Amino acid sequence: QVQLVESGGGLVEPGGSLRLSCTSSGSKLDYYAVGWFRQAPGKSREFVALINWSGSQTNYSDSVKDRFTISRDGAKNTVYLKMDSLKPEDTAVYYCARKWRTGGSSSDEDEYDYWGQGTQVTVSS
Repeated sequence: QVQLVESGGGLVEPGGSLRLSCTSSGSKLDYYAVGWFRQAPGKSREFVALINWSGSQTNYSDSVKDRFTISRDGAKNTVYLKMDSLKPEDTAVYYCARKWRTGGSSSDEDEYDYWGQGTQVTVSS
């Protein structure tokens, strides 16, 4: 049974930083691309970032590009999302997900098979 677990969320002031982690039990993440999504209150879940299996390629939504960085550590079986210059509109539950399909669309949720339970990020003064 594959389980993804996110951690690292919390309350941060505007302009601050957080680093989210996504770890997997039951399966190594090494051979899969991993994405981060978020869902703000009253809104649909949206794509945030994707990293390919080797870490050599990344993709970001326009709203977080140049502020967020996705990375992975194979030895720790963990994918990270470093979030800098946080804004109140970044407030959301953040989810990581394993992408089963090679290539395809970064933002198509149907191309992801396992999801974590989410971690809350709140940006507020």
